[in-house]
Amino acid sequence: MATPPIEEVYAELRRIANGYVRREKHKSVQATELVHEAYLRLAHDPKGRWNNRTHFLAIAAISMRRLLVERARARGAAKRGGDDVRVTFNEALPVAGTNQDLDLIALDAALTKLAAENADHARVVELRYFGGLTVEETAEAMDISPATVKRHWTVARAWLLRELEQGRS
Repeated sequence: MATPPIEEVYAELRRIANGYVRREKHKSVQATELVHEAYLRLAHDPKGRWNNRTHFLAIAAISMRRLLVERARARGAAKRGGDDVRVTFNEALPVAGTNQDLDLIALDAALTKLAAENADHARVVELRYFGGLTVEETAEAMDISPATVKRHWTVARAWLLRELEQGRS
């Protein structure tokens, strides 16, 4: 499938971007700019291999996360680690009794580590938390059952919480 025309996916991309921007402690980018940068990256990707609209939106969400991580790293390098971007594990990723601010770079590192241990669990987190997809949409994008998505989601959240808490110690 080719990249869908922006008119067809813009509202959904804005919803995803607004979720990212809301979670940021230091507003490094506006939602509109994030949408445009991510879309341009995907539209000019010669390997653009998305199966359907849901799959494209999932990939766009991952692209937005990567853009924010790149910005956070650049800002951290410029300030020698001073002004890290922070996100909050809010209701989108309910983790047993916590509503702590998390460092986006630390979360990205933890997701990378999770992906090395279990790529499916990491992908579920990317699609649900960063992509804002429902259990059913995630199941469709990954071609697995909703029950499997729920199991992966539960395990991945617990794993990430443990990993991030160890990183703070």
